[in-house]
Amino acid sequence: MKLINCVLCTVLFFACSTPLLAQKYKAPADTVKLNEEYIKVKNNIIDLNAQLSVAQNNLPGYQSKAATADVKAQSAASTNSGNAAMATDGNIRDVKEEKKSADHAYDKAKDARSANNNVGKQNEKIKKITEQLRKKQQRLNDLDVMRNAIYAQLPANTHQ
Repeated sequence: MKLINCVLCTVLFFACSTPLLAQKYKAPADTVKLNEEYIKVKNNIIDLNAQLSVAQNNLPGYQSKAATADVKAQSAASTNSGNAAMATDGNIRDVKEEKKSADHAYDKAKDARSANNNVGKQNEKIKKITEQLRKKQQRLNDLDVMRNAIYAQLPANTHQ
């Protein structure tokens, strides 16, 4: 019980003290470093917005390819299914042709699966970029808070 209380108190202490230590720039002398990081974060946000835009613009193309591949795979499978039933009553040539048709249908199914995987990967990419963008935006907001705190320390007309 004592161990649990000790661990809980330690975790609580670190959880409460982390926001206090998070403000990296506190003094007016830190303004140069703050501005450098601010510009760096701003440029990262611009780059991430461009990447997100490209990824979102590419998504409909992936989706249409996946839909087309699905339709082709289903068509090839149903055609092969119907012809396979006729080939059981046919000769060796019919069986060989149906085997080729089955291989073709299998290839179409693999293409459809690959196209659907590409859509999933693109969605994951969009989600990842969006999360990075959210984190960078939060950092930019934190830097704004730090900048305002530093400006509050300065005399009245020096930061306008």
